[in-house]
Amino acid sequence: MRALIWLVVLFAVAAGLAVAARYNDGYVLIVANPWRIELSLNLLAVLLVGGFFVLYGLLRLVAQTLSMPVQVAAFRARKRQERAVDALVNATRLQLEGRHGQALKRAQIAYDSGASPGLTALLAARAAGALRDEPRTRLWLDRAREHDAGFRTARLMTEAEIALQSRRFDDAHERLELIRASGQRHIAALRLSLRVAQARGEADDMLRLARQLEKHRAMSPEEALPIKRRANLAGLQARDGDRAALARYWAGLPDDEQADRRVAEAAARALSAAGDPGTAQKLLERWLDTQWDSAMAELYGESAGGDLLARITRAETWLKRQPRDARLLLMLGRLCVQNELWGKAQSYLEAALSVEPLRATHVELARLNERLGREADAQRHYRDAALAAA
Repeated sequence: MRALIWLVVLFAVAAGLAVAARYNDGYVLIVANPWRIELSLNLLAVLLVGGFFVLYGLLRLVAQTLSMPVQVAAFRARKRQERAVDALVNATRLQLEGRHGQALKRAQIAYDSGASPGLTALLAARAAGALRDEPRTRLWLDRAREHDAGFRTARLMTEAEIALQSRRFDDAHERLELIRASGQRHIAALRLSLRVAQARGEADDMLRLARQLEKHRAMSPEEALPIKRRANLAGLQARDGDRAALARYWAGLPDDEQADRRVAEAAARALSAAGDPGTAQKLLERWLDTQWDSAMAELYGESAGGDLLARITRAETWLKRQPRDARLLLMLGRLCVQNELWGKAQSYLEAALSVEPLRATHVELARLNERLGREADAQRHYRDAALAAA
């Protein structure tokens, strides 16, 4: 519609000009001795308009001719830039596809064409690192270092990943420390630092990093649990035999890590072995008050020392919640034997047998009957123990 309207307007203007020219009888006289030129006013108007357009066309032609070298140079630069960007895009795609050799070739073309040289050098370094080509990896990292103004963190991350991939854990740790010193909260660097700490067996760093990643929601509690467990077990083992250090370490753990059964069990055993059964018993009591595990209850009965009557009373409160737990009944029987409560010990052990005929329960009853001089009953329980399940 717009084109049609313009066409109608042009026809109207042309018709108007034709009518005006028909009734215009003016003329122009140009005198240049010895010549005289007489023109109609209409012809002069046509000549002026036509001359303007001819002059304009000539000037444009001269300008285009003079600017031709600049335009050719700009065209060639634009084509080079397009080829460079295309090479960079293809290098990135090939790297993501895992075709590292082809990615390295495309990155070389992009780098030679000047397409983001810092980024291209890092891309080529990653491709060379994936190919285990150390000379070319070093070459491209050196080239990337020349463009540190905008790519320093990216270069350090690349160097750390390549070092970790090559099992040069100290080099990876050094690069990650440089990133950390810059004050950035870099989640990817924290993940990489955790992998380095795991490889180097640094329990304290593993624990710190796993907690940080979980706090920043970069790692789910399910993912963090085995890492924190491994770190805590290693931390307890590193303090083996030092009762004060073990007690401080356990007290410093947050509630969710103290709730880990394997960590709590290892801490209780380590404290008992270090000569601090009281702390081990309090640890187990607090743990069993909030959750239940028969093996942990049995461990509570195995620890020596402490107020036996108080321990029996505490175990009997658990029995109200777990009346059919054979291992809890066995543990109560053992505690009563230690306190020389023979009748109570026998009732608990027999109740444990009625729930589950464990070999350990038969052995405890056999030993109790031996103490009480009931040799026949003792022999019967020894025979049953030989046939019973563990």
